Formats: sequence, structure tokens, C-alpha cells
Amino acid sequence: MTFTVAYAQGDDGAVCLRLAGELDMSTAPELNAAVDQLIADGHTRLLVDLSELTFCDSTGIAAFVRGDNTAAGLDGWLRLTGATGRVARVLSVTGLAEVLRYDPDADPASHACR
Repeated sequence: MTFTVAYAQGDDGAVCLRLAGELDMSTAPELNAAVDQLIADGHTRLLVDLSELTFCDSTGIAAFVRGDNTAAGLDGWLRLTGATGRVARVLSVTGLAEVLRYDPDADPASHACR
């Protein structure tokens, strides 16, 4: 499955990124580039919808942490929602669910994800 990053700004000013496919060593640079561009454009509140992400390795985890660190340096944040299956398990096992305040019930629609 091809990896894609789509994003849109919500009415509340946060930007929702919707990831689909597999996030790994070969695709993490695409996520990093999207996050970097959004932050350069002044968007520092990012909600990442993982409902269509089927795989995430340590490089993907590092991309999430990197994005949060960059946004936090500008008084923003990167948060995750919608993970299922193996992706949800990786977030739980690595502790990233707590670090990035993972909320499986956050409504991506309220942040223009749908």
C-alpha cells in the first residue's frame, strides 16, 4: 500500500494530518517534510489521524517525536488519534501514547480530517 499524507486546517486553527499506508524508513521523510512545511507556514498545532495507517516502525515513531518536539519549541503540539491494530500496539508498547497524549476518541472531523 502506498503511503500518503493529506492535511487540512480545521475551524479551531489546528491542522489535521491523515496518514494512510505504511510509515517506515522509506516513507518517514515524507511525513517529516509535511510537518516541517506546516510548521514553517505557522501551523504548530497538529492532530495526526492514524486510522488508515497499517504499519509504523521505529522511524515512524521517531518522526512523531520529532514533529512534537519541533511544534513544542514554538508553543504548539503534535497529537495522535485513530490508531488501530498493530499501530495502536506500537504506540502503547513504546510509551508514545502517553508522551503524545494519544486520544483514540479525539474527533478528527472537528479538525478537518474527514
